[in-house]
Amino acid sequence: MIKPANEPIDLRDFLQKKTVFKHLTESEIDLIPIEDGPDSFKRGEFIYEEGHRINGFYCVVRGIIKIFKTGFDGKDMIIRFAKPGDIMGFRSTITGELACTSTKIIEDAAVCFIPGELVKSFVKSNGEFAMDLLELACNELGDANDYITDIAQKTVRERLAEVLIHLKWSFNLDSENFLQISLTREELANLVGTATESVIRLLSEFKQDKLIELHGRKIKILDEAKLIKIGNMHY
Repeated sequence: MIKPANEPIDLRDFLQKKTVFKHLTESEIDLIPIEDGPDSFKRGEFIYEEGHRINGFYCVVRGIIKIFKTGFDGKDMIIRFAKPGDIMGFRSTITGELACTSTKIIEDAAVCFIPGELVKSFVKSNGEFAMDLLELACNELGDANDYITDIAQKTVRERLAEVLIHLKWSFNLDSENFLQISLTREELANLVGTATESVIRLLSEFKQDKLIELHGRKIKILDEAKLIKIGNMHY
């Protein structure tokens, strides 16, 4: 783990404007140890791993982090991706359980750690913060329910189409209109819940049907409406 080498981050301003900590008072923000700035991690590094004890929240300041569980067969099942403003580890921090997921950097990241006892004191003293945390937990539970339903009822083709749309909506596009998040075929397969070979085949079919454009790991969405239809997405 190294300290960030790029431009300095106003961590206080970031926490107050872009995270679940936005409703903390000035005196509560003063309690967060932010003087040294966030810690920096490189692609492939882990922040914490499933089954380990963690003692606080991790707030993403920069980069993208994969949150996943490892199955009995050793394969990863990606739960979600954390991006700037997202927090990780709050369930285990609040309940006192061992970490139920692992976190791995897929795009160089800067992460701020907030001690668990401090977070618990905020929950007790600040109702708005507690409500924001409850809403976050409810949203993640809803996402988990949707994922279980998709696995049970949708085909792999439908799930891949839906995943591509969600990646676009979550991470937007770069200057060339490619998805800003770059994933390996294995990572995409773990996100969809299928074999890597199936994802490779379906991506090729989507390309032939002019739904997407591929350049290595980079993916460009060419027909969002058609992918939404294929994914049976109802919004």
